[in-house]
Amino acid sequence: MKLGAIEAGGTKFVCAIGDEKGEVFEKTVIPTEKPEITMPKVYEFFENSDIERVGIGSFGPIDLNEGTGTYGTIQKTPKTDWVDFPLADEVSKHTGVPVVVDTDVNVAALSESRWGNATDVNSCLYITVGTGIGAGAIVNGETLKGLSHPEMGHIALRRHEKDDFAGTCPYHGDCLEGMAAGPAIEQRWGRPGKDLADDELVWEIESYYLAQAIVNYIYILSPERVIMGGGVMQQTHLFDLIRKNVVDMLNGYVSSPLLTPDRIDNYIVPPGLTNEAGIKGALILAAK
Repeated sequence: MKLGAIEAGGTKFVCAIGDEKGEVFEKTVIPTEKPEITMPKVYEFFENSDIERVGIGSFGPIDLNEGTGTYGTIQKTPKTDWVDFPLADEVSKHTGVPVVVDTDVNVAALSESRWGNATDVNSCLYITVGTGIGAGAIVNGETLKGLSHPEMGHIALRRHEKDDFAGTCPYHGDCLEGMAAGPAIEQRWGRPGKDLADDELVWEIESYYLAQAIVNYIYILSPERVIMGGGVMQQTHLFDLIRKNVVDMLNGYVSSPLLTPDRIDNYIVPPGLTNEAGIKGALILAAK
């Protein structure tokens, strides 16, 4: 079965043609600009491709309720040019095939559970830390959805004692995304994270916020593994800082050998599918 896949992110749209086994035959990367600039390039990629369906993993918030009449429409996103854009309808109209939508982090979690670093567990959490912050959960093989989809990037946090940054989120200011996403790092310090690799305070503050969020997710969802991807997590030294903070913040309250200094390395891990988790997850979605 020939399938289309779109990973719609805050920085780029990855478009691919592949199959239900996750094999990618053809792929392109398109910068995320305004819809009128980005989307014609997306439609052009799929022209004459003979695909049967398209799966989309999109940044959010996005309507995932098929009964609303606005299924696949982007909602009150911080990417304000995209608010109310009917992504699923437009892709279906231009490709002539059915479209299935979930969040970008949900589909990444889906592919990691099938082919990546969560194949040996029944539940996992995939967190992306990049232009924005989001998280998707898999429970018994299915992505977690309810009233809407989880918006774990916008939770409230305790402020680090050395941090007086106001935050970047246009809706909440100092939520997790407003304090710890890539743009927050750049605005707080005046340079992007990739240029701050040796500044200990930068990563002390960053790891404090990310670990605090993970502790909250552990208390609420109790995932059997946490996978962390996205551009900011390319600073691989962050992993050890986050792991130590998580153990310290939990302070032994959750009784699991995985949440101890000796085992936490196997609990908080990078993606097994590296930068292909999202696009492979969109192929799974299309196949479903």
